[in-house]
Amino acid sequence: MKLVFVTNYYNHHQAPVAQEMYELTGHSYAFIETRFISAERLSMGWGREEKPAYVLQSYNSREEKRRCLELIYQADVVIWGSCPFSMLRRRLRAGRLTFAYSERIFKQGFSGVPFWGRAIKYFLKLAPYQKNHFLLCASSYAAGDYNRIALFRGRCFKWGYFPPLVSYNPEELFACKAKNKKTSILWVGRLIDVKHPEVPVLLAERLSHSGLDFQMKILGSGELEPQVKSMIEEKALSSHVEMLGAMPPQAVRQHMERADIFLFTSDSGEGWGAVLNESMNSGCAVVASSAAGAPAFLIRDGDNGFIYESGNLEELFSKVSSLIVQPDMRRNMGVQACHTISDEWNASVAAKRVIKLFDALLQNGPLPFSEGICSVAK
Repeated sequence: MKLVFVTNYYNHHQAPVAQEMYELTGHSYAFIETRFISAERLSMGWGREEKPAYVLQSYNSREEKRRCLELIYQADVVIWGSCPFSMLRRRLRAGRLTFAYSERIFKQGFSGVPFWGRAIKYFLKLAPYQKNHFLLCASSYAAGDYNRIALFRGRCFKWGYFPPLVSYNPEELFACKAKNKKTSILWVGRLIDVKHPEVPVLLAERLSHSGLDFQMKILGSGELEPQVKSMIEEKALSSHVEMLGAMPPQAVRQHMERADIFLFTSDSGEGWGAVLNESMNSGCAVVASSAAGAPAFLIRDGDNGFIYESGNLEELFSKVSSLIVQPDMRRNMGVQACHTISDEWNASVAAKRVIKLFDALLQNGPLPFSEGICSVAK
C-alpha cells in the first residue's frame, strides 16, 4: 500500500504513528510538510526532532513540490491535515480514497457571524468532494461539527493524537506514587484562557477549606502566569500549591509518574489535549473537562478516569475529593488509565488499525472495528 500523509509540518505528536505507518506499509510511506514550522511552535520546543528520510518538504523547490503532488495523486490512500487544498483537488476530483484529519471546527459554538462564516467556508470547500472522502476525528466533537453542515455523514472514524508511549513496570510506577506523604495533584499546560489554569487554584481553595490533605503542582508558563500567582497568594494557598514553570517533556513525565491525580481543565478551544494521553500512560487518576476533544474518546467515566462538566467546579471538587479520600479507587483508576494507553490508544495500535481500515475500504469490505480507534465516530 502506498500511503501519503500531508500536513503543515512534522512534529513530536506525529512522529510515533508516522514511523509505525512507514514500517507497516513496507516503507511505501511519505510524510509531506507544506510549510516551515512557525516561530510560536519553535519557541515551544517543536521542530527539534530529527526528520526521517520519508519526510519531504513541498516548499523547498518547484521540483520537490511537483514530486509531492505526484505522490499525493498516485498514492493508494492520502491523509491530509493542514495543507493548501489546491494540493488535493486533482486527487479528490478523481474520487481516490482520501482521509481528512481534523479536530473540531466550531470551537466557539454554533451561532453568530464566526460560526456562519466557517460553516459556509467549509461547506463550499468540501461538499463537491465527498466521494471516497472520509474523516479521521482528532476530537470527539469533530464528527458532530462536520455533520452539522452535512459533511462526512456516516464516514467519520475515531482517531486522535498519539504521543510517545512509555512502557512502565506497574509495581515500580505505583510504588513511586505510594511514597507521596500527601495526595499529589498535578496540572500541566500553557497558562492561557482555553486551558483555564485558574481552575486548579479555585479547586485547591475548596479542598483546603474542606480540610483535605493534598499537594498541588502547576507546570507551565504563559500570559496568565501573573494572575494565577496572585490568586495563590491572595487565597493563602502557598503551602498547598506550587508553580514550577515550564520544563522539558522528560521532566514533565517525571512529575506525572509521581502524581496521584491529574487535572485536565481545558474548554472547547482544546482540540485534543495530548497531556491526557501522557498522564493516563503515567498511571494518574485523571479528572478531565467534558469540553476538550480527547476525554470522551479516552475515558470511561468512573473506570479509567473521571469526566466532569466543563465549568462545574462543584462536580470537579466532588470527584477530586473522592479520589483523595479513597486511595484504593485512585490506584485502580490509575491502573486502568495506564492500560488504556498501553493496550488501546497508542501509535502502534493506531497504525495497525488504520491500515486495516484502509484495506477494507479499498476492497469494499465490511468495516473492521466496532469500538476504539478507527471505529465509527458518532
